[in-house]
Amino acid sequence: MKVLLIGLCAFITAVGTVAYAAIDQESSVNKKVVILMGPPGSGKGTQAKKISEKLGIPHISTGDLFRENLSKGTPLGLKVKEYIESGNLVPDEIVVDMLIDRVSSDDCRDGYLLDGFPRSIPQAEALGKELGDNIDLVVINLEVPDDIVVKRIEGRMSCKDCGAIFNKYFTPPQKENICDNCSGELNQRSDDNAKVVGERLKVYHNQTAPVEKFYSAKGVVKTVDGQQSPGAVFNDLMKLFN
Repeated sequence: MKVLLIGLCAFITAVGTVAYAAIDQESSVNKKVVILMGPPGSGKGTQAKKISEKLGIPHISTGDLFRENLSKGTPLGLKVKEYIESGNLVPDEIVVDMLIDRVSSDDCRDGYLLDGFPRSIPQAEALGKELGDNIDLVVINLEVPDDIVVKRIEGRMSCKDCGAIFNKYFTPPQKENICDNCSGELNQRSDDNAKVVGERLKVYHNQTAPVEKFYSAKGVVKTVDGQQSPGAVFNDLMKLFN
């Protein structure tokens, strides 16, 4: 009888282990990871938030992770600030550790959307090691020409009172430097100038654009015209998940 009970316990344990492994594998296979790519000013942040809400997965922005460290004045935040203000990319080792720690959270178990990562081949390779093969990976590239990018960023203005956004080229206020909504003063960020935008585009083309080729070789890249209105862009994005 004792031998029978031991054998039965061993069988139940084995079955439980196999079942747990199957459930864990199924969860991993169903995990949806969306990578949203595109040059600065292509609308990634706006679209990422809408996609996240529609698909029910967390929107993870390296920019938000950076800002959290910046607001706290951490040593990491001070290093990040130097790179952002000069229009350069933050070193891979700083970004990767920050990102991997975030996607290990419970809310990312079923998937997540990455905005602003990976921005280099080493980052893409590091992410690939973390993800493995059992995922539903979709890489979306928002295409916007450089001249449009420059006008979008260099012409951007925001109201210091209500936060409304305007653009002197595409959506100018009725009165120069005055908010249409609350009559507050419109300001521009110090890094929203042609010189910094040019540097950011140079960095993008030299280091980030090759990432699109990296994922194209894997057959997971989808391209969307980012010059359209935000609503039209979102509609095209949603078609990719139907």
